[in-house]
Order: sequence, then structure tokens, then C-alpha cells
Amino acid sequence: MSRRSALGLKIGQVAQASGLSVKTIRFYTEADLLNPVMRRSPSGYRLFDPDVLNRLAFIKRSQALGLSLRDIHDLLMVHDGGTLPCGAIKERLQQKLDDIHAQIANLEILRTELEGILSGWEDQPPAHLIERTICPNLQS
Repeated sequence: MSRRSALGLKIGQVAQASGLSVKTIRFYTEADLLNPVMRRSPSGYRLFDPDVLNRLAFIKRSQALGLSLRDIHDLLMVHDGGTLPCGAIKERLQQKLDDIHAQIANLEILRTELEGILSGWEDQPPAHLIERTICPNLQS
């Protein structure tokens, strides 16, 4: 371990190593997802433990899989309490998968409805329908 990583990482170093912006890292810190090391550099900068990079990788992957920051926070709290959160993560991912299946079913219903409307579309509906509706194709 280099002297620099033994002392901690400045926020700019964390941003560069993680591929995230300083603003994002500050946001995660304010959201209680990250904790800077309690000591400061001789210049007064808050320092992050090098393990923060593993935590950021977990946050990024969890978000990519559709978990909310609230979910991620809860899972990290389980981890920080000394327990592996694998069971809780599996439950959250299963719920996310169930939600996706429901969304797909709803989108298939919507697709069928749209195809039905478009198959009978009239660019110039009869004049007697125009007076009573905004768009007869949608309101018939």
C-alpha cells in the first residue's frame, strides 16, 4: 500500500479512480452512502479510506441493476452492521425482476391497444364526428 493510500484518498482521487464526478461523491456522502475517514490531511481535506472504491463499485452496480439509493443505503447498513447482505440483495433483485415482468405485461397491453387504434386510423374522419370531438380516432 502506498503512503498516499495508507493516509486516505482526497475526493478528487476517489473521483478519478471511480470514474464518478466529485459532485456525485459529495452527493453519496450527504446521502450517507459513503463516509470519509475521520481524519483530515495536513491541508485540511477530508480523506476517504481506499475501501471506498469497492463501495462505489457496489453502488454503481446496484444502480445499474435498478436498485434505488434508498435500497442501496439499506443494504450498505446491513453490511456495515457486520452481516453480508446477500440475502437482502437477492430479495430486492427478485422484486425488481417481478416489477419488470409486470411492466412488460402492461406495455404489451398498451402495444396491442395502440396497434388497434392505428389500424383503423382515419386521417380525415367524417365531418359530423369532427364537430363533437377533439380527435375522433381516439374518442370513438
